[in-house]
Amino acid sequence: MDDLKKASQRKASFGATVKAVLWSFFGVRKRSEYEKDTQQLNPIHVIITGIVAAAIFVAILLLIVNAVVAN
Repeated sequence: MDDLKKASQRKASFGATVKAVLWSFFGVRKRSEYEKDTQQLNPIHVIITGIVAAAIFVAILLLIVNAVVAN
């Protein structure tokens, strides 16, 4: 339980969290950057950012498909 409290108190910028999530979507990441992220990023922020980014990605795909099918 203490590990979860410590992890949720990590402070990293919003930009760093978004960058880490977008790199994970792409699937390419240096080990050193990954290890740095695991030490600095708040896991709750990563989960929320991942869900939002996935929703945006799906919405963009739906818009593209609708635009192609409409023509």
